[in-house]
Amino acid sequence: MESKPLNVHSIESFGTQDGPGIRMVVFLQGCNIRCKYCQNADTISLEGGTLTPIDDLVKRAVNMKPYFKNIGGVTVSGGEPLLQADALIPFFKALNAEGINTNVDTNGTVTTEAAKKIISEVSDLVMFDVKHTTVEGFEALVKARGLKKVIENIELREQSGKPYWLRYVLVPGITDSDESLEWLAQTFGNNKHLDRLEILPFHKLGEHKWEMLGEKYELQDQEENTQENLDRVEAYLSKTFKNLVIK
Repeated sequence: MESKPLNVHSIESFGTQDGPGIRMVVFLQGCNIRCKYCQNADTISLEGGTLTPIDDLVKRAVNMKPYFKNIGGVTVSGGEPLLQADALIPFFKALNAEGINTNVDTNGTVTTEAAKKIISEVSDLVMFDVKHTTVEGFEALVKARGLKKVIENIELREQSGKPYWLRYVLVPGITDSDESLEWLAQTFGNNKHLDRLEILPFHKLGEHKWEMLGEKYELQDQEENTQENLDRVEAYLSKTFKNLVIK
């Protein structure tokens, strides 16, 4: 039976910020949460995008194999890619058959059986975007529930014995408290298969996309990180996480 097409928003051919090495980054259309700082607000709507056959995407990735070398590959991002998990499974399996590394960049809140299979079995790497460290803070920041699901999916990946990264956007006064940093350390600090914790300083690069959509960018007046703040976070978390990267 022919695989479902993926609803693709856009493709970046030579991504260097979405996993190891040079990567083809496939941004899928549609997301189940609305992060206030989202830099890809045009991918949130479930409508739009281009239905793209998996075979076409695989051929494009195969053509890029010389650039991937040993560590690059394909990252699927969004939007929220695991909303299309049923189609992602055959896509990733086809890439693996061609010797291409696979990575999914997810908010971790999707808990369908297909999503769990990608997290625990199919994807070579999973990057989880941890939005906040408290239930109340999470819901206020992304306008949806889901922190418990994120923790459960990260634990599912940990139990699989496969590598994964965590990413955490540092928003002054919202996600950078000592309590939040301690929660990260206590919750994930002893995980054996966590290869990397990335701290992503808050920025407003996506503000214009909200404006283009005719929507208000709620963090318009939000202050960005100071070097002093970044240094404080690095000193705090580097005691626990061996591979800590401040982007």
